[in-house]
Amino acid sequence: MSSGSKKLFDTTTALGRVLAFFAVSALCGVLVAGLMSPALALTGGAATGATEALAAAPSELTSTPPGQATRVLAADGSVIANLFTENRTDVPLEKMSPNIKNAIVAIEDSRFYEHGGVDPIGILRALATDLAGGRQGASTLTQQYVTNVLNEQLVAQGQSADIVLNGQKGVSDKLREMQLSIALEKKFSKDQILQGYLNVVPFNGNAYGVQAASQYFFSLDAKDLTLPQAALLAGLVNGPAYYDPSQHPDRAKDRRDLVLNAMLAHGYISQREHDDAVAAPIQLKLNPPREGCASAAQAPYFCDYVLHQILNDPAYGADPTARLNKVMLGGLTIKTTLDPRLQGPAQKQVDSTTGTNPDKWGASLVTVQPGTGKVVAMAQNSRMAEGQGSGFVTSYNFNVDSADASGNDLGGAGGYQPGSTMKPVTLAAWLMEGKGTDQTVDASRRRYGSNFPWKSTCGPVHGVFDSTVPGSTDLQNDEDGYYRPMTVRQGIYNSINTATFASAAGLTDFCDIQRAADALGMHQGDGKDHKLDLSTLGNLLGGENVAPMTMANAFATFAANGTYCTPIAITEVDDNQGKQIGGQSQQCTPGAVNPDVAKAATNVLQDVLTKGSGLLIPQKLGVPDAAKTGTNNENSQTWVVGYTQGLATASFFGEALNGPSVRMGRDITVNGKFYPVVDGAYIAGPQWAGYMQQVAKYYDHGSFDAPPQRLISGRG
Repeated sequence: MSSGSKKLFDTTTALGRVLAFFAVSALCGVLVAGLMSPALALTGGAATGATEALAAAPSELTSTPPGQATRVLAADGSVIANLFTENRTDVPLEKMSPNIKNAIVAIEDSRFYEHGGVDPIGILRALATDLAGGRQGASTLTQQYVTNVLNEQLVAQGQSADIVLNGQKGVSDKLREMQLSIALEKKFSKDQILQGYLNVVPFNGNAYGVQAASQYFFSLDAKDLTLPQAALLAGLVNGPAYYDPSQHPDRAKDRRDLVLNAMLAHGYISQREHDDAVAAPIQLKLNPPREGCASAAQAPYFCDYVLHQILNDPAYGADPTARLNKVMLGGLTIKTTLDPRLQGPAQKQVDSTTGTNPDKWGASLVTVQPGTGKVVAMAQNSRMAEGQGSGFVTSYNFNVDSADASGNDLGGAGGYQPGSTMKPVTLAAWLMEGKGTDQTVDASRRRYGSNFPWKSTCGPVHGVFDSTVPGSTDLQNDEDGYYRPMTVRQGIYNSINTATFASAAGLTDFCDIQRAADALGMHQGDGKDHKLDLSTLGNLLGGENVAPMTMANAFATFAANGTYCTPIAITEVDDNQGKQIGGQSQQCTPGAVNPDVAKAATNVLQDVLTKGSGLLIPQKLGVPDAAKTGTNNENSQTWVVGYTQGLATASFFGEALNGPSVRMGRDITVNGKFYPVVDGAYIAGPQWAGYMQQVAKYYDHGSFDAPPQRLISGRG
């Protein structure tokens, strides 16, 4: 019994049982009309104060509905995951087999349709049994429903410790239960009460309500329960653990047959139906529920991302705890943008990239649809729980900002150094100023000292590359032979650092690089509120961490001819009544990047795959595509970010856990192959191409629009 409950009598003594008898008898005298018939409940001469109290009582039962499971769905309606504190899915009475309705009434409350919420005959019979030293329950289905609803409210409010178990209830508890039951029968029909009871009552620790129980024990819906199955479930409510058929089949069969006997005695079934059901063996088809994103049927890290979109959104509650309760207890339907046609190939691709992977190298893919911002695939080669595939286990989401993901003890997701995949930002700034892709810049220059005359209207440019300055070095390219004048186009497709710096030095305003990054939605990996700092020279070459999804979405802006869209993953959120309560609408800005600039950037990035660093990627998509490779200084974080007209994908391979020490991507063996050094085109590249080969066909994969000639030649 709860510490806050007060016993009016000690019913464990003979005197206490006698006093309890008279107390309940007195109550019966006051409420006799309500006890005898639902039609007469609380009418006639009951005291006005008592009547008002009882009439108001059902508000206690409707303030917090029992928790239901939330479903997270892919774009095609397939299930991603179920999220719940208690596995429950409400169904209307008409979607329950008549067998379960009849079985429950027969075994639990055969006078259910005759009494007004409290059964005086049952009470007197139980008291007589108790006074004789035995034990007899007297709660009607309505009283049991009241008890279960009140208990569920305590669970929802985090007060499970205050639940009073049936064997611990005092007279005051029973009186309150009776009051609520009688008032409930005034407001609701018998069918409504029976429906509520069958949806709330626990049948198993993993199955609350008849729909969840039907799925758990038999892998079918409540409407399809046979007579033996329904009788088995009806028998469970008296002791879910004690009569569990998966653990105690003999007990379960005895209890089931007792239910069948009651159904026969009360005229719900014929003798033949009874005998056939008693002769039927117990046949279970257990279907334990998989709860949470870690147990998702597909895309566990996308599920986690979706969950954090809701937990971070005040529209779903005043604080994260309220939002989590809404998800775990609210029976929501969360419809998402995930496309299973892409997700399956993405998951297979990242798993095959690293194989058994004892060194825990990370591999990931994330895809955004240009022009909509929809995140349609998100995969990585780790798993969120033990025993799931051969991947290593981490809650760390490789693809998203730290603010949008669960993190492990290393601090959560926060992006990686994108290396040369940042170079198209400087290219965009160059094009924004009307300069041409085929203009020549001096890529032989390697020193940019503190006195270099950068043209910047928004503040100083930070950083130096100058070997004459202590602690600094001259600017390095990956290979010798490229310290020479070349076109901006050649500098991009061959990924030449000195060409990117020469382009930046040739800008009318260095601040245009920051403006280009902002227009593409670029930001630091910890969250959208922190812009990349493009006033620091090292960041032109990808020195600051950026999440793969941010990179994919930036390149999607090029693919959409300059239309920037905020990434979205949730199309609609419905409550347990089917009413829409949320979702993420498309937020797109046409012309965020000048359309001609975007077309010209795409024109250059196409050359990466046909003339430049992307030539090392053996697979070819066979449709128009564009991309950029990237590698950080330690070769530990490598990329290809590329797109077709309809899909933009960031492919990452490297040190994904961001551990305390830097791990070099040199002289390593991955999936049985030795690499003296890892470059973006070596592992991330084939991963990107192998995946995109399979999925490009599902979305627009036509030709890109040609850029204007003035942005090729640089002459108006």
